[in-house]
Amino acid sequence: MGRHNRICQALVLTLIAFLLLTVVAGAAGASKIPITTKSEKAREYYLKGLGLSDKLRGQESIEYFQKAIAEDPDFVLAYLNLAFVTPSAKGFFENLGKAKTLIDRVSEGERLWVLGVEAGVNGLPMQQRQFYKQLVDMYADDERAHNLLGNHYFGQQEWALAIDQYEEATKIAPDFSQPYNQLGYCYRFLESYAEAEKAFKRYIEIIPDDPNPYDSYAELLLKMGKYDESIESYKAALALDPNFVPSHIGIATNLNFKGRHDSARSQIDELYIMARNDGERRAAHFAKAVSYVDGGNMTKAVEELEKQYALAEKIKDAAAMSGDLIGIGNILFEWGKYDQALARYLRAVDVVKESDLSQEIKANTELNFLYNSARIAMAKGDLAEARTKAEQYLEGVEAINNPNQIRLAHQLAGVIALEEKDYDRALMELNQASQQDPYNLYRMSLAYQGKGDAGKARELCRKAANFNALNNVNYAFIRAKAQDLLKSM
Repeated sequence: MGRHNRICQALVLTLIAFLLLTVVAGAAGASKIPITTKSEKAREYYLKGLGLSDKLRGQESIEYFQKAIAEDPDFVLAYLNLAFVTPSAKGFFENLGKAKTLIDRVSEGERLWVLGVEAGVNGLPMQQRQFYKQLVDMYADDERAHNLLGNHYFGQQEWALAIDQYEEATKIAPDFSQPYNQLGYCYRFLESYAEAEKAFKRYIEIIPDDPNPYDSYAELLLKMGKYDESIESYKAALALDPNFVPSHIGIATNLNFKGRHDSARSQIDELYIMARNDGERRAAHFAKAVSYVDGGNMTKAVEELEKQYALAEKIKDAAAMSGDLIGIGNILFEWGKYDQALARYLRAVDVVKESDLSQEIKANTELNFLYNSARIAMAKGDLAEARTKAEQYLEGVEAINNPNQIRLAHQLAGVIALEEKDYDRALMELNQASQQDPYNLYRMSLAYQGKGDAGKARELCRKAANFNALNNVNYAFIRAKAQDLLKSM
């Protein structure tokens, strides 16, 4: 704002009015990210929606963000936060796009927030980091700014940096619930379970009448292998909100791990029946596909993802369609149906190319195809082609400096080295891949076994077998294999 220095008196008066409205809307003060709106009623609706979305009650928050937009069609933060709770990728991009078109009308803090989100979805996390660091520098006393930067570090698996930001947010606003949830997950990933439990129990204390704190604590119990206690905590969440989707999926995951796959899928059927939108139906199809993979039924797993794809295709949701095709391709790949998998990977690229998604997303989709086509080449025995594509993929992801994709590039190189029985190289590469992917732990176990290091192979195989990841298809691919290998050691 304040960019106009040569305008007529009428426009000056308009600008002054706009600035005054912004000051009123940002009543929390200059130390907080402003909330720019022309309507105090819109602001009230927005804050109501934000309070619900903070507690992960996204479906309930939608109507308030929509009401805020109806009162003020130029309400950037309402569009931005509506994007996150809209139950389709298409809706997400439409609302984010609307927010982006309006950012010249809002404060620098709001602009940085929007640009940071856009950078993240475009696969440019270091650009996102720059925007969110600027946001924290400008609004050092805003808990949401710190939470955003913490979420960024969390997404890049930089747990210690994320913890610093979440703790800063809790110092500023001790009753702001979100950071406690994220702190619990950070400590869980660090395997500091006592600290994770402490954070989750504090989360429960702050909002005891909301389902997500019990759901998050249940996931910690699941991770620790306390399946029955986990189910009880998930049931506590559902007692508060029978429609709370993650808790249905959490119960099903526990049942999968207990070997009760039919019961797990019955739980998901219950979720599907009560689903309020296609986003929840898609979540049910995916959870059911994971259960079928975990139980060894790839045919049924593909059928569930085909149903998930049909829901996206119905509304021409290109981003979701592409993701579903890649998911189907991954199952076909694990099944050994490499040509069918390649066809899905190719179609995923075409769907995005034919869409109105950003050029950055299109470029990143083509870049990720190098990863998948390298896997296909390796599986079909063309290791030279696989290495060439893997090198091209690494070069591409290093150029955009995307840490998660760089980890994926090391994973790819490690898998190729494992196939070549170059176990030292495989371990060097896989140690630089994501350690939050249990498949990589399983691969490292195989590499140590190939080297003749039985102790290390057993240690990693046990960790892979008991990884206890929530609704994770990669874990489903290897859980039974890892358990069988562990028994043979």
